[in-house]
Amino acid sequence: MMKTRLYFLDNLRTFLILLVVLLHAGIVYESILEDTWIVSDPSKNSSIGLIRMYLDLFVMFIIFFISGYFIPKSLKNKTAWEFIKSKFKRIMLPWILAIFTLIPAYKVIFLYSRGLPQEEWYSYFHIFERVGGNPYLFSDNPVQNWLWFLPVLFLFQVVYLGLSKTKALSMKLSLKTGVILTFVISLAYSLVISFNDLSGWFNSPLLHFQRERLLVYFMVFLLGSLCYSLNVFGSDKKDRKSYIWANVVLTLAVSIFTVVALNLFFNMISPDRNYYFVSELVDRIAYYITMLLSMLSFLYVFIYVFRFHLNKSNWLMSQLNKNSYQVYIIHVVVLGAIALPMMHLNIPAFVKFIVLTIVTFAVSNMLVYLYRRLFQNANAMKNATVTIAIAAFLSITVNAKQANQT
Repeated sequence: MMKTRLYFLDNLRTFLILLVVLLHAGIVYESILEDTWIVSDPSKNSSIGLIRMYLDLFVMFIIFFISGYFIPKSLKNKTAWEFIKSKFKRIMLPWILAIFTLIPAYKVIFLYSRGLPQEEWYSYFHIFERVGGNPYLFSDNPVQNWLWFLPVLFLFQVVYLGLSKTKALSMKLSLKTGVILTFVISLAYSLVISFNDLSGWFNSPLLHFQRERLLVYFMVFLLGSLCYSLNVFGSDKKDRKSYIWANVVLTLAVSIFTVVALNLFFNMISPDRNYYFVSELVDRIAYYITMLLSMLSFLYVFIYVFRFHLNKSNWLMSQLNKNSYQVYIIHVVVLGAIALPMMHLNIPAFVKFIVLTIVTFAVSNMLVYLYRRLFQNANAMKNATVTIAIAAFLSITVNAKQANQT
């Protein structure tokens, strides 16, 4: 039962990584982040911005939920030090390697794609910030960018460990209570951040995160761990009524969110406009309420669909699932390398967007798969060498004993 139950979460996570690639590919063809994103193609399509807005509602939200679901099992039968060591090896070591290789590669592509000269070697690392430069220009301030997820996830895991060891998570909560707490705490946090003008990205050498999303992501991370503790997915019973209601709430919430979010966006790019449907206070509250309702509804709908319709595996799905974590780490640089030659193609931006997404996802998976095969072969050769050496040693020892006896 456990294996079957885990298939749909693995498949969902892999699908979400594909959507991450889709989201990031779209930025190449949007008129935003032109001073920040790895490649900015002169071909643009404004409708891609809507796709990004909707993906941004749920993709990372659900990824943190899945990460939280697996954390109690990962902690089980481990000491605190064993847990931290295993998570540091899996998450922070790849992050350290990535920031010292992929971030410099990102800047190389960033400058080349814009016809700009390459710069001083030390300016290619994320700890660099040019004095007097433009903090929103990647070449002057090469932040972690997409790699922000790794140290934040590690932070969540360490905090979870602390809460677990202090028995702060020992209280008995129902799933309904957990969902309500996730919504209420996230809403209060988002409003406090918003009304104190703290929205935006926090940046430091270690952590890089969106301030208004940090506690929201941690709450859904905890919600995932609660689902594991309650064995929510232990039954195969379908609750179609809840699924229908989740779709109704999702439709209403996303519709209102779209209208309010676009209006706030237009106010932001045209400050003189200053238009609100009711008032700034009410509009902002409506924005965050519908955002959180959309996030939670998307979570329920995707979990339901994958649990009851994609709870299976085959060779291809298994390989994609094994690749997903590494694909997330390398996909942006792969995307940039593929987007470069596509800048010269005279085809519609939306077609480029779809092609870039598919090719990036395929090439990233192929690179990870080849790496895994080479790594496995290297380990197999190492193990074989050790086995042969031990066998030879034993053979020599036995022969020497026999010689001594004669």
